[in-house]
Amino acid sequence: MNPQRLRKNRIKYNPTIVAASLLTSATCVQAANGERCRVMDPTGTPLNARTGPHGTVLGTLSNGVLVSIIEQTYDERGRPWVYVADYKTGQPIGWVYREYIACF
Repeated sequence: MNPQRLRKNRIKYNPTIVAASLLTSATCVQAANGERCRVMDPTGTPLNARTGPHGTVLGTLSNGVLVSIIEQTYDERGRPWVYVADYKTGQPIGWVYREYIACF
């Protein structure tokens, strides 16, 4: 292919968006590999565990409970949700809003 044409067709990337995407991807991949996560709901109420994003409430999780992420998805508005399990036993719990889970 003609080098002049390659230069004209270069895609310009916004470095901030690229960096944010890479950080989000890395966090999700690490957490999906069994990384320890803690419930950190800033609302002051227990975090609802559901049958799916916005699904029926199965139970609640208090702040500080350790979980691991099994699966992730996004709701119709693009917000992240994760399927979590008890960190110690591996027992599945349910779907929770990802922003209320801190992994380390």
